[in-house]
Amino acid sequence: MDRIRVGVIGLGFMGTTHLDVYARRRDVEVVAVADQDPARLRGRRRARGNIRGAARGAFDPSRARRYSDGLDLLSDDAVEVVDICVATPGHYDLATAALALGKHVLVEKPLCRTAREAWKLVDFARTAKAFATVAMCMRFWPGWTWLAEAIRSGRYGRVRSASFRRLASHPGGRFYSSGKLSGGAILDLHLHDADFVRWCFGDPAAVTSHGYAKVTGAIDHVVTRYHFTGRDAPELVTAEGGWAFQAGFPFTMQYLVNFESATAVYDLSRRRPLTLIRGGKEQPLRVPAGMGYAGEIAHFLDCVRRGVAPWLVTLEDGAAAIELVEAEARSVRTGRTVSLR
Repeated sequence: MDRIRVGVIGLGFMGTTHLDVYARRRDVEVVAVADQDPARLRGRRRARGNIRGAARGAFDPSRARRYSDGLDLLSDDAVEVVDICVATPGHYDLATAALALGKHVLVEKPLCRTAREAWKLVDFARTAKAFATVAMCMRFWPGWTWLAEAIRSGRYGRVRSASFRRLASHPGGRFYSSGKLSGGAILDLHLHDADFVRWCFGDPAAVTSHGYAKVTGAIDHVVTRYHFTGRDAPELVTAEGGWAFQAGFPFTMQYLVNFESATAVYDLSRRRPLTLIRGGKEQPLRVPAGMGYAGEIAHFLDCVRRGVAPWLVTLEDGAAAIELVEAEARSVRTGRTVSLR
């Protein structure tokens, strides 16, 4: 089997995490990397993030061709797949340039800084000869894939309520401290749960959100109620996300979903994170080891190899998730429920 030749642009936390995944795959060769930081390019400095076990530094950047400019990496004829992990404002230009050159593209989330820019990228990609998708890792995360399947199968009855929480202290740094660059926690962090809500339940009819700014000038802590209509729609779906907490506050990733005949609880901090409560009994469920990053990359590489468009997550999904978050931001600013239909 010929190995797929990958180039990674951006060697921060997510770029390093993606490189860890590629390093474990025998069907991939990382032929090029790019970053503006010389120390990262030489492998002498490694970014850290909020997920234990990610960004281990399993790949030595000195094993690949190294570029200080991502556009130079795009011109490398050996690169077939471009993995874009730079700061969000750079996603659109790099993705469109790569697609114009006929290279397949995986873009870290958020797809773009704004929904308007994201839909422009969607339109551009529709005319390209290569495939593109966005890295929405929660659609592949062990325990969360279980939840999505449980909802769709209806084996515990319909969902009556669902709540999601993703909380952290502020990560620091120039990018995360600027609402203009990062979009605040509502876009950079809470987007995961907004997308997952869409994936499980479809597009909500409206959102009611409350939140505040603390560090970035954008919304750094948000609580949203998603309103769904229809006979089988859940009565109550909420998500809370934020990085406005004091230094030392542990990263928190949880859900609590109440079905008609069972309650599912997920807490990343637990040794066995997923528990099902049913018939008066509490049952810890086994979930596969690992994180969602390997799954999202595996799906995209499989699509590239088979010549089919990615379907578990699409660019349209990435744009729609940003559109949803922007509606939540409008609700926070106006103090009103925002209709999406």
